[in-house]
Amino acid sequence: MSTPTAPADPAKRVLPTDSKTAGITVLAFTVLLYLVELVDAGLHHRLDDEGIVPRTLVGLDGVAWAPLLHGSWGHLFANTIPVLVFGFLALASGLGRWLAVTGLIWVVSGLGVWLTGDSGTSTIGASGLAFGWLAYLLVRGLFNRAFGQLVVAAGLLLVWGGTLWGLLPGNPGISWQAHLFGALGGVLAAWFAAAADRSKARKRLA
Repeated sequence: MSTPTAPADPAKRVLPTDSKTAGITVLAFTVLLYLVELVDAGLHHRLDDEGIVPRTLVGLDGVAWAPLLHGSWGHLFANTIPVLVFGFLALASGLGRWLAVTGLIWVVSGLGVWLTGDSGTSTIGASGLAFGWLAYLLVRGLFNRAFGQLVVAAGLLLVWGGTLWGLLPGNPGISWQAHLFGALGGVLAAWFAAAADRSKARKRLA
């Protein structure tokens, strides 16, 4: 009996080769979000003050904490499915690549909010990460010239394409800046990843 094998080029993988590890990784991150929200609820949401406060020194450290915090259980519930789905698919190239992609999205989204957000606001939530992973998944196939990844991107657009309106201002109380700069971070991550893979391929050929 034959079994399906991963593509010869790891950069063109559509799904994680070790789906169990990938599932545990993204589930553990999601559980962390719920544990943080549970602690925050017990503290009467005092942790929500640790968000990103634009253009203030005291609000800069919110770049590190904001994606872990949510304003309510409803806020967290709304982010849960995108985090699980996009986070899992983004693990296709392995844990190391996922950590690098996630870290870049995290920083770009947070700094973008800090630089351009509305004065006097505090931004929290994992939606910047979710938009970053989505953007990464949408464009990686273009950079990698991978048909399978383009098919996945088309499916994601079909299901979640409407959420891309969240990249534009218009919804009070929702940080479109976090979404926009998260998506920018995802595109940059896909570009850097593809460039690194091409460099490795050239070295192997040499």
